[in-house]
Amino acid sequence: MLLFRWLILLMLLGAVVSFTFYVATGQPRYREYGLRTLKWALIAGFGFFAVLILERIA
Repeated sequence: MLLFRWLILLMLLGAVVSFTFYVATGQPRYREYGLRTLKWALIAGFGFFAVLILERIA
């Protein structure tokens, strides 16, 4: 459980770093990396909370 939380946090941090690189350099590839990482971090976060809710119900 703790590992999963750290994984989501690191993915969000990676997205922030990618967006920072995009702002600093103006290269669109960093924006794409950031959006892709953010998308997967949100999917993982929603999955994490879905598991927590299902554990609470059962």
